[in-house]
Amino acid sequence: MAELFELKCRECGKLWGNAPRSFCEDCFSPLEITYDYAAIRASLRREQLSSRPHTIWRYAELLPVSPDQIPSLPVGGTPLVSAPRLAKSWGLGELHIKNDAVCFPSLSFKDRVVAVALTAAKRFGFETVGCSSTGNLANAVAAQAIRSGLAAWIFIPSDLEAAKVMATQIYGAKVARIAGNYDHVNRLCAQIADKFRWGLVNVNLRPYYAEGSKTVGYEIAEQLGWRLPDNVVVPMAGGSLITKISKAFRELTELGWVEPKPVRFFGAQATGCSPISSAVKRELDRFEPQKPNTIARSLAIGNPADGPYAMNVMRSSGGWAEDVSDPEIVAGMRKLAEFEGVFTETAGGVTTAVAEKLIRQGRIAPGGTTVLCITGNGLKTTDALAGEFAAAEPIPPRLDAFEAYLEGRLSAAVATK
Repeated sequence: MAELFELKCRECGKLWGNAPRSFCEDCFSPLEITYDYAAIRASLRREQLSSRPHTIWRYAELLPVSPDQIPSLPVGGTPLVSAPRLAKSWGLGELHIKNDAVCFPSLSFKDRVVAVALTAAKRFGFETVGCSSTGNLANAVAAQAIRSGLAAWIFIPSDLEAAKVMATQIYGAKVARIAGNYDHVNRLCAQIADKFRWGLVNVNLRPYYAEGSKTVGYEIAEQLGWRLPDNVVVPMAGGSLITKISKAFRELTELGWVEPKPVRFFGAQATGCSPISSAVKRELDRFEPQKPNTIARSLAIGNPADGPYAMNVMRSSGGWAEDVSDPEIVAGMRKLAEFEGVFTETAGGVTTAVAEKLIRQGRIAPGGTTVLCITGNGLKTTDALAGEFAAAEPIPPRLDAFEAYLEGRLSAAVATK
C-alpha cells in the first residue's frame, strides 16, 4: 500500500484504502486501521522516541496520520502515578493510576481520539465536524475543532451533566440536545453523516478516531520502563478503549519494543448500564442491550458498538468484567481522592470500585503490576457528589473559637471510631 496504514474489515479482512467509512460494504462488519508493521519495524527504533515531545504524536508512525499532517497540539503524555496508599489498603504489591483526568485540552482521554479523528477530517476535506456524545467527547471535539478551524455540531442526550454541556458551549460549538439516551443520539448521527458532508468522529471517522486510544497503552508501557503490566482495569462505554489498549500492547510486542507477556484485561461498568459486564458474568455469547440508568453518564451506552470485541479481549486474556452501583461509584470517587489525591469523574469511580471488587473476589492477585485507567476529571461530574459534603457553620475569626471548633471535631472523630 502507498501508505503505512489503511482500513481493513475486522471480520472478512477486505482492505478499503483510506476514506471516511466505518463498515465493510461486503459483510457490513466494522472497519479498523491496519499497518505495515514490517516497514515500521525496519524504519523506526524505540530509542528514537526519546527525543520526541511527550504527546500522542510521539507514536505517530503507529497512528493513521501522514508525516506532513502531524498536528502540534500537545495531547496526551499524561502521568502514570504510583498509588502506594491505595495498594496497601487493597493488599496489592504494585498499583499505578494512568491519569487522563489531566489530559489536554479538555481533561479526558477523549482528547486523544479526537486529535486523531480531526487530523483525518482535515485530510478528507471536511469543513464541519461533530459527534454523538455522553459528555467528554463533546468537550474534546468542541475544543479541538476551534483550534483546527472547523465548525462543530455536537449531539447529546438531554439529561447530560450541566458542567459538560457548558464545557462544550464555551468553545462556540453548536449543541443539539436530543430527547433520548445515547443510543438514540448515535442513530440520529448515523443518518446525519449520510445526509450531510460532515465528519462525525464516532460515525464515519470512527476507525481513525478509535486509534487514538492506543496511545494510552503505549504510554503505560513506556512509563513502566518499556514493560507490560500484569493487570489493566478499564472503564467500558462503547467498549473501544479496552480493545485498543490490547492492540497497543500487541503492536509493541510485534515491534520488539517490549518483552512478550500475558496481560489480563478487566472491564468496568456501572450496574445501571452494564451490557458488556452482564454478558461476561452470565457467560453469554452476545450481550443484551440495556436502557441506561446510572449517574455514570459517560459510560451510559446501552448498545456498545465494540461490545463483542471487548468481551473477547477480556475472555482471551483471562480477565473478567464487573459492575458497581451508583453508591459504590461515589465511594470509588471518594476513595481515589482521599487515598491518592486524584479527583476523577464518575467513570473513574466505576473503575476504582470495580477494581476493589475484583480484588475481593480474588480475580486480581496481590502480586504483579496493576494499572487503573482513569479517563476523566471530577470537575465534570460534581453533581454526582451533591449531598456528600455538608457545609460547616462559619466560626468567628478568633483563636478561642477555632480551638473550640477543633476540640469538637476531635471529639466527634473519637465518637465515630
